[in-house]
Amino acid sequence: MSKETEWNKQFNIGVDSIDNAHRKLFSIVRKLIHLSRDENNGQWACAEGIKYFKNYTAEHFADEESYMQSIGYKGCEIHKRLHDDMRYKTLPALEKDLNESNYSQESIQHFLGICLGWLATHILIEDRAITGKISNKWKTDHTGADMDALKNALTVTLQEIFRSQTEIVSEYYSGEDFGASLIIRLVYCSTDGKKVQIFMLLEESLVLRTVGAMLDMPLTKMDKLVMNAGKELSLQITRQLGRYCHQSAQYQLESSHFMTPVQFRKTFYLKIFDYSLLLNTGHGYFAFCVILE
Repeated sequence: MSKETEWNKQFNIGVDSIDNAHRKLFSIVRKLIHLSRDENNGQWACAEGIKYFKNYTAEHFADEESYMQSIGYKGCEIHKRLHDDMRYKTLPALEKDLNESNYSQESIQHFLGICLGWLATHILIEDRAITGKISNKWKTDHTGADMDALKNALTVTLQEIFRSQTEIVSEYYSGEDFGASLIIRLVYCSTDGKKVQIFMLLEESLVLRTVGAMLDMPLTKMDKLVMNAGKELSLQITRQLGRYCHQSAQYQLESSHFMTPVQFRKTFYLKIFDYSLLLNTGHGYFAFCVILE
């Protein structure tokens, strides 16, 4: 992860104030990675570093939003929603995870992996779009009744299946690496020819715990049995969601298969995702992404 925090000239968008702030954010994350490895004062140092990261992020977001407004950037509204999602939902959820776990290595990995991945993806796509170099990725309006219905149905479904309280970490998950995960792609076709692609990322600790509970035995290895059981879990989640959304009879499963992280990231960058949520199940992180065709 340390290598990923090195500043690369591809992150420059050509606006000095924004580029300087981005370099500062990467520097803060790099320091947090080093501090997290310090067994003597890692927890205290991480807590102070995270507080500084939050404050500096809020300051940077405000400056960047002012710049977008000053140049009349048309994507300012959706860009601000991405900032708000990170500032008011993701960072508080990650900090809560850290506090409740007493800064466990797993929660530190969640924080650093998601923040680092978010920064890199956000800069390379959304921030470069400000200067017209590329098109922004988030074109679908994720607010409104449809999103509320999905969030409610997904939260209830995960709580029923994983038997724990579930919290939404982000409504704009961008493929960040939150830890070793089982990635499954499901393709459904409707009776009127519409296609839905669903991608689920289940943190391995979540899969091992859930399958182990089903078998009434502790599991520590992701073998074929556990992976196939994980796929069945993903199918169960979609069936349950279909019932909550009253659409289970309209769609039939066309295909299901596992994906590697590289395959998923490639798909993420090439496609426009209509919905992309990240949740903390209390026993591991879970991402749910949808492409409507």
